[in-house]
Amino acid sequence: MKYKILLPLIWCFFISVSSYSLQIKDTIVTIKQLQFSAKKALENENFMEAIKYLNDANKLASLPKYKSYKPDVELHIAELFYKLEYFDKAIEEVEKAISNQEMYNNYYKLGNAYNLYGIILISQGKIKKAEKFLNKSDSIYTALEDTDSKANYYYGIGLLQLYRGNYNECITNLKIAAKSFKTQKRPFEEALAYTNLADALTLVDSLSYPNPLLEAKNFLQKVTNISTKRGYSKLLVEKRRINSQIYIAEKKNAIAEQEFRYYIRHKDSLHQIHLKAIEKGLQGESAIGDLNQIIANQQDDLRKQDKSLFFGKLTGWLSIALILILSLLTLSLYKNNNLRAKANELLQDKNTELQEAKENAERASQAKAQFLSTITHELRTPMYTVTGLTHLLLEEDPKPEQKEHLNSLKFSGEYLLSLINNILDLNKLEANKVEIEKVPFNLKKRIDGVLIALKKSSEAKNNTLHYEYDNSLPNIVMGDSLKISQILINLISNSIKFTENGDIWVRVKTAEKLPKKVIVHFEVEDTGDGISKKKQNTIFESFSQGSLQINRKYGGTGLGLSIVKNLLEIMGSQIFLESKLGEGSKFWFTISYDISETTGDSKKPEKIDVVVESDILENKKVLIVEDNKINQMITKKILEKKNMVCAVVDNGMDAVKQVKENDFDVILMDIHMPGISGIEATKQIREFNKTVPIIALTAITIEENLEDFYKAGFNEFIPKPFNAEDFFEKIKRAISGNEFLIR
Repeated sequence: MKYKILLPLIWCFFISVSSYSLQIKDTIVTIKQLQFSAKKALENENFMEAIKYLNDANKLASLPKYKSYKPDVELHIAELFYKLEYFDKAIEEVEKAISNQEMYNNYYKLGNAYNLYGIILISQGKIKKAEKFLNKSDSIYTALEDTDSKANYYYGIGLLQLYRGNYNECITNLKIAAKSFKTQKRPFEEALAYTNLADALTLVDSLSYPNPLLEAKNFLQKVTNISTKRGYSKLLVEKRRINSQIYIAEKKNAIAEQEFRYYIRHKDSLHQIHLKAIEKGLQGESAIGDLNQIIANQQDDLRKQDKSLFFGKLTGWLSIALILILSLLTLSLYKNNNLRAKANELLQDKNTELQEAKENAERASQAKAQFLSTITHELRTPMYTVTGLTHLLLEEDPKPEQKEHLNSLKFSGEYLLSLINNILDLNKLEANKVEIEKVPFNLKKRIDGVLIALKKSSEAKNNTLHYEYDNSLPNIVMGDSLKISQILINLISNSIKFTENGDIWVRVKTAEKLPKKVIVHFEVEDTGDGISKKKQNTIFESFSQGSLQINRKYGGTGLGLSIVKNLLEIMGSQIFLESKLGEGSKFWFTISYDISETTGDSKKPEKIDVVVESDILENKKVLIVEDNKINQMITKKILEKKNMVCAVVDNGMDAVKQVKENDFDVILMDIHMPGISGIEATKQIREFNKTVPIIALTAITIEENLEDFYKAGFNEFIPKPFNAEDFFEKIKRAISGNEFLIR
C-alpha cells in the first residue's frame, strides 16, 4: 500500500499553529538548515522528522520578509510527497513551486523544479509532458553553465529512456549522472542512479551491449556498499527485485523466485515499519517532549492570544489526527492481511498453472523430438532410393542431356539430405541430447580436413580461400573434434554461400596460453553480401535469414548459424559478429582446450589405414539384410557394379540362418526390420562368428549411441543415403582390416 494514509498527518502538521519560535539571529540560515535536515531525513526514510523540519521551514518562509524562499520549501514538500509515492499531491506542490519561482525569477531553483516535475510525471506515465519539462531544466542548466545541477537532468532523462525501453540511451545518461553525483558527494543520488543502471542492464539486449549482467552485478554491489553504510533500506530492498531479474536471465529460476519473494515481503514490511515509526513518534515521550518544547518556546506569543482557545484547537487537531491515524492503521492492517491472504492464494494458483504449463511444454518438446526423429527416418528411406537410382543411372553412360538432368537430380537430393541433417541436428540440440566429448585430437589436421572438403565449393564461386594458422598452438588438444568441424563447416559454408568472386579468410590463433590449457581464437571473414544491423539481432535464431530476397536468391533454411550458436553455448563459448551490408561479415569465437600429453588422437574405435587393391571387392560375397524391396534392389545393383556376389534376406532371423550356413566376406545390416532388429541379429551372429565384418547400413542416426553399436558387434556405420565413395571405402576397410576392428 502506498503512503496515502500519511496525508491527514502531513496536513495536520502543515496547518498546525505550532512551530519553533526560537530566538534566531538569521532566519534565512535557519530556513536553509531546516531544508537540509529535511532532505537528510528523507534520504534515511525518516518521514516523521522530514515532516517536522519542512513544517517549520514552511512557517518561517510564509512570513512576508522571506516569501522569496517559500518556492524552495514547496519544492522540498513536493519531493516528500514524491518519496511517499503520493504523486497527485507532489504535482500540486511542484506546480506551486514553479509558479512562485517564475514570479521571483530564480532560474537556478526553477531548473530544479522543472526537473523534479519531469521525474514525477514519469512515475505517472505522462512521458511527453515529462520530456518537455526535463528539456526546460536542461535549457536553464545550460544557460547558467551549471554542470553540477545538469546531473539532475541526466538522471531524469535516464529514467525517461528506461520507461520507454531505450536501454542503451538510459545507461549512457545514468552513467553520466552517477559519475557527477559521486564527484559532488551526493551518496543517495549516486546509489539511486546505480540502482536504475542495474535495472536497465538486466533488460538491455546482450547482442548490442556486451556483458550487461556482469556490469549490473557490479553496480548492485556499489548500491549495497553505499546503502549499508548510510542506512538506505529502501534501496537494499529494491536491489532484491533487480537481483531476481538477473537470475531469470541466467535461468536460475529457483533463486530468482526467492529474491522476488524477499522483495515483496520486505517491501511490505518496510512500509509497515515506517507507519509504526510515525505512530510511535506521535505517541512516545520524545514526541510529546518536542511538542511541550514548542509550546514553551512560544509562550511569549501565546500570552498575547487566548490560551484556552489555542490549546483547545491544538488538542482538537492532535486528537483528530491520532484517532484518524489509528483508525486508518487498523483498517490498513486488516486490508493488508486480506490482500496477503488473497495474494498467497493467487500465487499458489499461479504456481499450479506454471507447473502444468511446464509439464505440457515438456510433453510437447518430447512429442516434437519424437516426431522429428521419425519424420527424418521416413524421409531418409525414399531419399536413399532417389540418390541410389541417380548414382546408378549416372554410371550407365547416359546421354549428355540426360546427364545434365541427372546431375540436377543428384544436387537436389544432396540439398534435401543436408536439410534433413540440419533439422535433426537442431532437434538434438534443443532436446539437450548433444554431449561434448573430451578426447585428444590433432587440431590443425582437423581444420585442414574441413578446408580441403570445402575447397571445391569455394572455387566453384570463384572465391579465394585464405588460411592463417598459428603454428605456436599445440598439436594435440583435448576436446570434441567433430563439434569444431561442424561449427567451422557451417560458418565457412555460410561465407561461401554469400560470397562470389571474393575472398574468405579462416584464422586460427592463440588467444591465451597457460601451462596446461590454451584458449584458441577462431575467425571466419568474407567479402560477401554482409548483414544489415536490424537483421544481426535475429540472424542466429532458427529458420532466420537476411531477408526474403536472400532466401529466394540463395535458398537454405537458416539453420546453420543457429546450430553454431547452440553448439558453442554447450561448449561454454559464444559467437560474435561484425558485418556491414555490401562489404562482408566476420564471425569469431574462442574455445578453451586442455593441452594433451599424448601425441595423437585416441578416440575409439581407431580407424586403421589399410592399403587395399583396386579390385579387392571383386567376387567378394556380401549378405544384404534389408526389408525394403526397392532398397534391396538399389544396394544390390550398386555392389554388383563392383563385381561383388550378393545375397539378400528380408529380416534378422534369416540373416542369422544364412551366416550359419554360408561364408560371407561382409554383411550390410539394416537396423529396423520385422521380427528381430539388426542389433539383435548382430549380437546372435557374434555368438558363433567373431570375424565376419558387419556394417550398419541404416536410415536412422546413431551417432549419440555409436559406442553401443560397436559393443553389439558392428564394425562400421554407413548412414542412408550414402556417398558412393565413402560407401565403398568403408566396405574395403572392413574387408581388409577386419582383424583390427572386430571387438
